Amino acid sequence: MKIAVVGANGQLGKDISAVFEEAGDSVARLTHPDIEIVSEDSVVSVLGAIAPDLVINTAAMHHVEKCESDPAGSFAVNGVGARNVARWAAQANVPIAYISTDYVFGGDKKSPYVESDAPAPLNVYGVTKLAGEHFTCCQNPKHFVLRVSGLYGLNPCRAKGGLNFVELMLKLSREREELRVVDDEFVSPTPTIQVAKQLLRLSRTDAYGLYHATTEGSCSWYEFAREIFALSGAKVRLEKAAHGEFPAKVPRPKYSVLDNAALRTASLNVFTDWRAGLRDYLGTRGGASC
Repeated sequence: MKIAVVGANGQLGKDISAVFEEAGDSVARLTHPDIEIVSEDSVVSVLGAIAPDLVINTAAMHHVEKCESDPAGSFAVNGVGARNVARWAAQANVPIAYISTDYVFGGDKKSPYVESDAPAPLNVYGVTKLAGEHFTCCQNPKHFVLRVSGLYGLNPCRAKGGLNFVELMLKLSREREELRVVDDEFVSPTPTIQVAKQLLRLSRTDAYGLYHATTEGSCSWYEFAREIFALSGAKVRLEKAAHGEFPAKVPRPKYSVLDNAALRTASLNVFTDWRAGLRDYLGTRGGASC
């Protein structure tokens, strides 16, 4: 197949591109200089010239604080941009995949969210990504919408200064004797490579729909850091941060764990337990030598 990956230079986009290429697909890696998704003319021109069999939209404004200070810009990219890409795909009669987020939920449930749970985003980022979901689903019936959580991968995370949570913890463990991490926010830390492999699996089907796509199980950020240090052999004293010690500038869900119920029902789930995902990541990057 010929695949167009929008946002191909991102942490997730690079892994998606590589996984599809390894599977034998031809991948057009599109970055911001190549395509401007807020412009329908740009989308029509670029995608029309490529004529892909599948479009994967990973492009997003996902720096939470910047989204909050620029809601119009966030909606333009995450909402209208998603609409433009999905609309072109529908008119070309090809499937569209859109990457969404656990931040569409408010965190009040206290048990893993399933796809049928009602969204209640707390911030501009979550609202605009939810808008992107709706635009994608309404514009193109051939859609795969994947909600992800706690992403980390081998490629730099540009929105976080090039460091994902794992790399930040390992860096700080080399610089400090003690680290304090919050223990009251819960996620399912997910390697980008597993999301890419899940998307590849879905692309070989016509099982269109909305999916939660994260590793199995969950942990607090403190528990995640503890596992990072245990597996890497990092020598640092880890303590739980006091309540309110690191106040967020923007409201975020305290509990945004997702249940891959739809994937399991369709017998399509490829995700491992979050600890296994972390072990694989550290092994790939040579984490044992930190």
